[in-house]
Amino acid sequence: MESTLHWLIVIVIIGASLFSVYNSYKARRSNDTRQRGMYAARMNIYMGIMLVFIALFVMLAYNGSTIKVIIGALFIVLGLFNLFAGLRNNSIYRSMKS
Repeated sequence: MESTLHWLIVIVIIGASLFSVYNSYKARRSNDTRQRGMYAARMNIYMGIMLVFIALFVMLAYNGSTIKVIIGALFIVLGLFNLFAGLRNNSIYRSMKS
């Protein structure tokens, strides 16, 4: 059961990182400011998801030493910040007129 959970977390991490790279590429290539902002916001969302799942993997995969718990908590805070900033920016750019 634990092995299955670890593999699911790894798959989510890989998928989120691929979507993050894709949206980063699209944001840098876009000429339209609104599209660029939307792609950057989506990149932040996927990066936040990736960081949260990396923290979950670190906390679940290894024994709970103090340093690993601190690093995991730091990744969760950073991931949640990216997630909420991306959601906020996505709603702002979506409401802009094209």
